[in-house]
Amino acid sequence: MTDQLLKAFKQDIEAFTLIPSSGGRFEVTLDGELVYSKLQEKRFPEYSEIEPHLKKKLG
Repeated sequence: MTDQLLKAFKQDIEAFTLIPSSGGRFEVTLDGELVYSKLQEKRFPEYSEIEPHLKKKLG
């Protein structure tokens, strides 16, 4: 998914940070806003679930 995001939004992404954690956590935030939480949804996200949030935020 990282490759897809960077390829699709390379002109718009100023920073991309991966923070290691434990307990199965995988969260996607955009400008401090939680976009997706694996802990809440109980599964890993598909690119198609993250991409619309980025498009909406970036205009």
